[in-house]
Amino acid sequence: MESSLYLLVPLSVALVFLIGWVFWRALHGGQFDDLDRPGYSILEDDDRPAEKSGAEPDPEQPHG
Repeated sequence: MESSLYLLVPLSVALVFLIGWVFWRALHGGQFDDLDRPGYSILEDDDRPAEKSGAEPDPEQPHG
């Protein structure tokens, strides 16, 4: 029983530091900067791809 603690305690400490490092990287990498935008983007109705410059006009759009 006691011999397993010599393995599990350092392993759990290393796991805590690894999780802390991953969280720190996500925090400073911008992962949590804008939490509202993905929720609102699903409500926007822009199914058509953006028109490129020089592309022919959409035949469904009225002229003029």
